[in-house]
Amino acid sequence: MFTFKLDSTSGKARAATITTDHGVIKTPVFMPVGTLGTVKAMSPHELEESHAQIILGNTYHLYLRPGHELIRDAGGLHKFIAWERPMLTDSGGFQVMSLSDLRKITADGVHFRSHIDGSSHFFSPEKVIEIQTALGADIIMSFDECPALPSTREYVEKSLKRTLKWAERGKKAFTNEKHQALFGIVQGGIYEDLREKSALALMDMDFVGYSIGGLSVGESKKDMFRITNFLHDILPQDKPRYLMGVGTPTDLLNNIARGVDMFDCVMPTRNARKGSIFTRHGKMIIKAARYKEDFSPIDPECGCYACQHFSRAYIRHLITMNEILGMRLATIHSLYFYQELMQMARAAIQEDRYEDFLQQQLTVLDRVI
Repeated sequence: MFTFKLDSTSGKARAATITTDHGVIKTPVFMPVGTLGTVKAMSPHELEESHAQIILGNTYHLYLRPGHELIRDAGGLHKFIAWERPMLTDSGGFQVMSLSDLRKITADGVHFRSHIDGSSHFFSPEKVIEIQTALGADIIMSFDECPALPSTREYVEKSLKRTLKWAERGKKAFTNEKHQALFGIVQGGIYEDLREKSALALMDMDFVGYSIGGLSVGESKKDMFRITNFLHDILPQDKPRYLMGVGTPTDLLNNIARGVDMFDCVMPTRNARKGSIFTRHGKMIIKAARYKEDFSPIDPECGCYACQHFSRAYIRHLITMNEILGMRLATIHSLYFYQELMQMARAAIQEDRYEDFLQQQLTVLDRVI
């Protein structure tokens, strides 16, 4: 059964313990993204070695390939991909909404054509619950519309009304409460009154947790932080808060300071494959000429496999030659760093020194080295 226990606070920052059927999650937590049932370039064993507590799968992509029924017949997503720790699936709403030329939104749901072969499909709130029940993730999402930016207030308001109706329908269709936790998704764009309306309506529906959607889609950092800070005082203190699709190390730390517990983003893995590696000293562009004869590790203080065995010069060579091992080693380090950063943040919260920790990290993490 899903439980959430708030362990410590430091200002608005929170450290909590989430319990699921597949294990315990200590927050703040970053979830590596496994869109198609795999975190790109990583094996499940390597994810465990990076200290990943939970990973994310994508409902839209897994529905199209290989199909939720096949995954259900394999025993669920955990067995299908050999991952024994907790897992979260998103609703597919962001992916469907991003297909602006391939979909039509109605009150009942979204008609869309596959970006792969053009075949026709339909997602309703009930269908999305059916798919995620078959996938079997520990934490699942309500179906929502994520308005693109720029959008008028009039459109965001209309979209929110539809999303709240979909949340109500999806919750009514959800019957697997013993093994899965269903989160509602707070929408409302950059408008505080609409965000409050969304949050209060979802709280009336009594979801197990609350996701914050519709951010990191083109708004300013100032607006993102303003909205998460605003929602801190509205969302319940005794339930988890998940900011979807965010982000850089400094984005994570700034939003932890505003009461967010959970994060996911493709950034550390996608950037690593291209040679942009996150470290505790800043962002390393490993292809830079200055690393050609640099035989030190990416980070001499890091305990990851890449830093314990290989030099910057070697990883640079692999990346510039487009070798798979280079992408893997860069990914191993970046994910290890993200998990280590979350552990450091949790320790700072438990010791009630989070604001000092945040300011110290902000002086170095955005540097390019």
